[in-house]
Amino acid sequence: MEKLSRTDVLHYVEKNIGNFHRKRIDGLNDLKLKTVLRKKNPYLFRAKHLLTAEQIVKELASAFISSKEETIFGDWLEGLAIFINQKVYQGRKSAVQGIDLEFDKDGCRYIVAIKSGPNWGNSSQISKMRSDFKTAAKTLRTSGSHLQIVAINGCCYGKDNNPDKGDYFKYCGQQFWDFISGENNLYTDIIEPLGHRAKEENTDFLESYSKMINKFTNEFFSSFCKESGEIDWNKLVIFNSGK
Repeated sequence: MEKLSRTDVLHYVEKNIGNFHRKRIDGLNDLKLKTVLRKKNPYLFRAKHLLTAEQIVKELASAFISSKEETIFGDWLEGLAIFINQKVYQGRKSAVQGIDLEFDKDGCRYIVAIKSGPNWGNSSQISKMRSDFKTAAKTLRTSGSHLQIVAINGCCYGKDNNPDKGDYFKYCGQQFWDFISGENNLYTDIIEPLGHRAKEENTDFLESYSKMINKFTNEFFSSFCKESGEIDWNKLVIFNSGK
């Protein structure tokens, strides 16, 4: 075990946080109005009494961006966790399906599936993770029959006061970052460098966002509004749900 260098973590964050912001903007630039409209519930828009093209477009954008950013940043945090663990325990990105991180500690081989937060999946997704853990353990034991393997579901934020799930452990927030680094306060230490250039990067994002809102509002008005300016709800529902 090596002592974690805060300078190494700071440099990693400052060097790589731009990737997160670039992917946010790329996600906006690749977005197509009608693609998103086909995936959303038009009845909900009507029930919420949305009356303008801009209101609907902003509702669509908000839902898409929230989901997309959670995924993008979750992947980014996974990279940070693997980087930190490699520095401390010589951990590595796993080649086994469904496993994100492998490392040795206290005589055990830990296999880790990294998720953003504690409420990441439904029962079938959790069952799939359990199956991946079993398959990974079987695969790893072919090269070492006496290898003690421990499965971990690591969550980058949140809490779980009952980490022992029987066939795996679930470590969240402080417990997860401490587990992969040996540093009890790492979970608070990493919050400050994440703000590196955040103001400047967010300005670029807002410019792209504003362009998208204007573009989509114009497209929605042309495609789904009557000459009077009223939303043509029948046309919208037919586009979304018609045969």
